[in-house]
Amino acid sequence: MNKKSHWDSAYEGESGSEVSWFQSKPERSLKLIAHSGVSPQSGRVIDVGGGASLLVDYLIHDGFENITVLDISSVALRTAQERLGECAKLIDWVEADIIQFQTTEQFDLWHDRAVFHFLTQASERKRYIDLLYQSIKPGGHVIIAAFAIGGPKKCSGLNIIQYNATKLSQELGEQFTLIEQEDEMHITPSRNEQAFGYYYFKREG
Repeated sequence: MNKKSHWDSAYEGESGSEVSWFQSKPERSLKLIAHSGVSPQSGRVIDVGGGASLLVDYLIHDGFENITVLDISSVALRTAQERLGECAKLIDWVEADIIQFQTTEQFDLWHDRAVFHFLTQASERKRYIDLLYQSIKPGGHVIIAAFAIGGPKKCSGLNIIQYNATKLSQELGEQFTLIEQEDEMHITPSRNEQAFGYYYFKREG
């Protein structure tokens, strides 16, 4: 099964609130986005792996006008679109694998909750970081959340890589400076605990 089929299957037959990574309110993401100071009116935001996440709902509520949601799963994107109804027309929806995504646009803020830790091959991580550097404006903001050291070793049956601030900073390189980090013990809908770390970086000029 290829990646797209895997993630479509993960969402098929499930409501967005039944998958293990569901958050009723993405509080830490919203907090770090607020700390970035990105303007809701003029700032361009991309949510990588946003899928059926409710983050986009909260961003719309907070007045953000330039939002892109990217996900490999058409099923996940459709779940979000149906939930948002008419508001879905306000969003730029992109169905793509992040390591194959190509764009000429530049964003003020890149948000990724739990995509990067699935990139277990060095070549995939290099492609992601190259794209990140090309797609974020100088001085722009990057928020990446990943399973923490000591957290789960797999998710949705797939291997992942655990991170802490030092390890993720080394992966991203000197072009990104760590500004802030947050720890989270995510409680899944089945009441399991998952240790996460949230890392907020700025792109150097």
